[in-house]
Amino acid sequence: MAGQLYVTKPCAELQAEYISFYEEWKESGEPIVPWVVDREPYDFPAYLEFLESESSEENLSDGYVPHSTYWLMNEERRIVGAVNIRHRLNERLRKYSGHIGYGIRPSERRKGYATEILAQALNITNELGINEVLVICDYDNVGSEKTIRKNGGVFESECTDEDGLVIRRFWITRPS
Repeated sequence: MAGQLYVTKPCAELQAEYISFYEEWKESGEPIVPWVVDREPYDFPAYLEFLESESSEENLSDGYVPHSTYWLMNEERRIVGAVNIRHRLNERLRKYSGHIGYGIRPSERRKGYATEILAQALNITNELGINEVLVICDYDNVGSEKTIRKNGGVFESECTDEDGLVIRRFWITRPS
């Protein structure tokens, strides 16, 4: 991993870069994580409006909690990853998803970006007053488990989600 990395809120100036990020992931055929990246962004103003509206209680659909999305940028202003941070947990998130979902662009994996995006997301959860953070990964996602453990994740349990996937649950406790 070379150069300076930073997270930024989604913005109109990065439309072409984000579309490139989205299309690369779609073309890979891999599952897209976090879920907000899978939402089609071609009406980019509407996409940005959706992301912004979801960060507060007023506009949420049933079963959703406020959440914020950030993009991980490298020094060339290339989007290398995305993270979605849930501001609180409901029953479903507590069981199957956790506070943080993150993903790295397929062409940029195995470069340390996942560890960095999770570290920066944990700084944001601290700012939100969330000091005990639940992070979850699929049982067979060894890379994600290593990323979580590098950021202080302590294994709690395994469970099977609605689709029959075994997931591993980790807690990361940070000082307030």
